[in-house]
Amino acid sequence: MSGIRDLLEPIAAWFRDFGMPEPIVHWGHPLMMGIVVFVMGSFVGLAGWRGRAATDEAVAVKSRSDHRKLAPLMFAFIAAGYTGGVLSLVMQNQPIFESPHFWTGSAAVLLLGLNGAIAATGFAKKTSLRTLHAYLGTAALCVLFLHAVFGLKLGLSI
Repeated sequence: MSGIRDLLEPIAAWFRDFGMPEPIVHWGHPLMMGIVVFVMGSFVGLAGWRGRAATDEAVAVKSRSDHRKLAPLMFAFIAAGYTGGVLSLVMQNQPIFESPHFWTGSAAVLLLGLNGAIAATGFAKKTSLRTLHAYLGTAALCVLFLHAVFGLKLGLSI
């Protein structure tokens, strides 16, 4: 498994040469990703569920539109943050694969990617896919909240 570390080490060394203060290297990823997960993720999830559950058609349409606009951006930020988190571990000379934080992050990216693929099928008329999308997205957010707990624990331990 050192292949990934060996691949990322030149990039980590390049970032280390910036001379960033240690607190930014250590807590930058958690701070930025916390904002994405708790603020953006909560909004995207609530907008998705509001789009399903609202009885006022105008509210439902606006919520689905908001969800459709922001969910891909959230996924992009999560995927970029995942990469940045792994790189942060390499920069701090920490193991990559030993933390539940790494594995919950990997699961979240996988779930969100799968959910995006389901959405790309244009499931609006396919009730079962739409329902699967809603529950898979909710599961992904729950995994991300657990991921944050593991991340805080990891951050405090190194």
